[in-house]
Amino acid sequence: MRILITNDDGINAPGLEVLTEIATDLAGPEGEVWTVAPAFEQSGVAHCISYTHPMMIARLGERRFAAEGSPADCVLAGLYDVMAEARPDLVLSGVNRGNNAAENALYSGTLGGAMEAALQGVPAIALSQFIGPEIVHAPDMFEAARVHGPTLVRKIWENGIWDDGDYRVFYNVNFPPVLAQNVKGTRVGPQGYRRDSFFSVEAHHSPQGKRFLWIKGGPQHEPTAAGSDAALNLEGYISVTPMRADLTAHDLLGALKDRIE
Repeated sequence: MRILITNDDGINAPGLEVLTEIATDLAGPEGEVWTVAPAFEQSGVAHCISYTHPMMIARLGERRFAAEGSPADCVLAGLYDVMAEARPDLVLSGVNRGNNAAENALYSGTLGGAMEAALQGVPAIALSQFIGPEIVHAPDMFEAARVHGPTLVRKIWENGIWDDGDYRVFYNVNFPPVLAQNVKGTRVGPQGYRRDSFFSVEAHHSPQGKRFLWIKGGPQHEPTAAGSDAALNLEGYISVTPMRADLTAHDLLGALKDRIE
């Protein structure tokens, strides 16, 4: 089995090391794990691609490459350059430091990489580690992902629903903010929405007096609807959410036709 891995935290991120372990376990002794990851952190770039300028790519080791681009760029580089002779069977993206549940999924470069793979017809799974008080100062904040990731990814690969439609499904996995021993299990749930938590901006001045705006995230432990991804994570469960890149509000098509056409 051939697996391509990427992330949005950068080539040297500890979460990528965890993902390498997960991918190596799934690929098996006869398989191959290829890495094409951003040279620098690309958090929050979503499904961005470097359409207007080229990106440099460098070989760092056997089957290990860094690209000056987004996670989606890295997937494209993997499919059409690094692994052009034989495409991967699966793309894994992560393990992100921080959750990509609820509305975070829309901003996530981690999901952007998985989404690009799905658009290219390659099965993909995005993985993220929710951070919270129980693990933020632990020796290994990725422990839940490290311990439970291999079994879960194998289960999704072997038992997940993999279609071949125009907008293929990909999977969003979020590990809860607890130690591995306190993970209650795995639950499938929809993407949630934090009603009272939004991204915003905060102004700061440089020593030279110039005004800058920093993007500021909202509280991450706000509850979402029962059974949705972030709610499940805060209850101690790993959440698995099937996703597609199709942004159409299908539930409104019929009513809108009556009003517009």
